[in-house]
Amino acid sequence: MNIAVVGLSHKTAPVEIREKLSIPEAKLEEAITHLHSYPHIEEVSIISTCNRLEIYAVTKETKQGVIEIIQFLAEIGEIPHHQLRRHLFILLHQDAVRHLMRVAAGLESLVLGEGQILAQVKTAHKLAQKYQGIDQLLDRLFKQAMTAGKRVRTETSIGTGAVSISSAAVELAYTKVSDLSKARVTIIGAGKMSRLLVQHLLSKGVNNITIVNRSERRAQELAQQFPQASLNIQPLSAMLEAIANSDLVFTSTGATQPIICKEPLESVLPADQSLMVIDISVPRNVASDVSTIPQIESYNVDDLKAVVAANHETRRQMAQEAEGLLEEEVAAFELWCQSLETVPTIVCLRSKVEDIREQELEKALSRLGAEFGEKHQEVIEALTRGIVNKILHEPMIQLRAQQDIEARRLCLQSLQMLFNLDITEQYS
Repeated sequence: MNIAVVGLSHKTAPVEIREKLSIPEAKLEEAITHLHSYPHIEEVSIISTCNRLEIYAVTKETKQGVIEIIQFLAEIGEIPHHQLRRHLFILLHQDAVRHLMRVAAGLESLVLGEGQILAQVKTAHKLAQKYQGIDQLLDRLFKQAMTAGKRVRTETSIGTGAVSISSAAVELAYTKVSDLSKARVTIIGAGKMSRLLVQHLLSKGVNNITIVNRSERRAQELAQQFPQASLNIQPLSAMLEAIANSDLVFTSTGATQPIICKEPLESVLPADQSLMVIDISVPRNVASDVSTIPQIESYNVDDLKAVVAANHETRRQMAQEAEGLLEEEVAAFELWCQSLETVPTIVCLRSKVEDIREQELEKALSRLGAEFGEKHQEVIEALTRGIVNKILHEPMIQLRAQQDIEARRLCLQSLQMLFNLDITEQYS
């Protein structure tokens, strides 16, 4: 089971590094194709979110496969190896399997137990299938991880009231703004994160919210989800004007370069107006030099850690409940992987026995002569096939069910020796 994951997350790398390695959905096909072209990588899938980039691979040879993935990351991020390496984590085999289960369950998220990551794992699996990055092993692993994520959310209480990145951003604003309900708020972007921002702002009593988005249709769709609120919709061309009329700005778009920069912002912002900007995008939407403007308080996704930490302790016990369920799913995946070891021997044995059956049947029919009816031939064909299936059925069941690795391998070796099976010839 040469499964490996190489990646980085909010735990290992600051946003300045994560944004360099973020792979937008539009470039996933190119990335998967590139990785698949390496000689030691057989299967590959990529999870890319604001808090993590993780590349899962099945490798022909683990060490070389990992080296190729690191080389790919260094190239796309234009980061020297020695600088990149200290931000990466590498997990192999069972540890890689367990990590994906934990990711899908929300146990590796900045916000412990957050639900959005499960949908992101599903998307990673779907796109890896679409772009032909995965085969049998990773397909099964991702499906098992999605099952694990669902179980954790339905069989434990970790998802109850779990905050998201968006709600953590609103909580940060709540602690910084004297009366959030009276604030004039602008949200740039109209995706899922922005929808959650609106939801949490409304729960805090905010009623002056402007949505700025490139697509007016998507902004209108977002507004229709909150008929009780009067959301003001503005095009992206009016972004600076909307910001200048705000006390608080959240940004959550898929832009790969900053869309709020120091000089344009300074030119429209009144000198006596204070402004708070909270950027929850990766790559960042707000240029780093915006924080040098005297009347601006600027925060990014890494600044949410203090807000999340206060929530973390109360959820730790819930996370412990989830660990046991995840170990069951890890064990189930391992058992499935182990069963794959039996397949070549089973196929080879069945093929050999079937060859013998066909040869002996042909001899018998030739002795019976041409006058032997076709219907009778069909009966004898079915009889011999049934005998073979009955004889092979129980050994195959027992072989697949054998969980002890050494015992199973001993059984396989015995079968190969007793029946003189040549597995390498069968699969060459």
